[in-house]
Amino acid sequence: MDMTPTLAANSNRLTADDLIAGPLTITVTKLTPGSAPQEVIFNFDGDQGKPWHPCKTMRRVLAEVWGKDGLQYVGRQITLFRNPEILYSGQKVGGIQISHLSNLNGPFQTTISLARGKRTPYRVEPLTTPAAPPAAPAPDLATAALAVCQAAGLTDLGLAAFCDLVSRGTASTLAQLPAATLARIVEGGISAETVAKCNTPPATEPEPAAPDEDLPRAWS
Repeated sequence: MDMTPTLAANSNRLTADDLIAGPLTITVTKLTPGSAPQEVIFNFDGDQGKPWHPCKTMRRVLAEVWGKDGLQYVGRQITLFRNPEILYSGQKVGGIQISHLSNLNGPFQTTISLARGKRTPYRVEPLTTPAAPPAAPAPDLATAALAVCQAAGLTDLGLAAFCDLVSRGTASTLAQLPAATLARIVEGGISAETVAKCNTPPATEPEPAAPDEDLPRAWS
């Protein structure tokens, strides 16, 4: 049983307890003003009604890295983590901080306030989105069909006979077959009976025996 869903805090906003299971990378979808002064609400893809309400310190980090125009944040990504050392009223209660940001060319170093009159270095790493895998090339049906034919046991002569059979005498190679026919070969395979039939050379009529010169010829 995965315990992760049971660790989420019962709240209408993302909290540090929601990140007990590990960091969370979000994609920002909307910024709206909050009800409290200076509050900003970050909706993100899949937030399930629990947007992120960044603290002033994290808003300052965002403004330093991404600029002050919040509209530019939409579509960008942020990795959030739970820092258990965050203080509130002198008590360690934990809080949400930023570890990585997209649209960042390299590590970003700044300082943040931990308490009144106390600042500490703070580092944000660039968030690199994995490159999408290249699109698979369109399947070469003739090559795929050849592999099916060879796996089924067709010989070279049997392959030519098979092409002749399925094309009703209009093709002797796979490359000459229509794409729809090749697709059926790839999807359906070739039966053992068909392989045996195509691999068996056609029966040939025996050549007539040469006349025996030693036998007497019939009279005319």
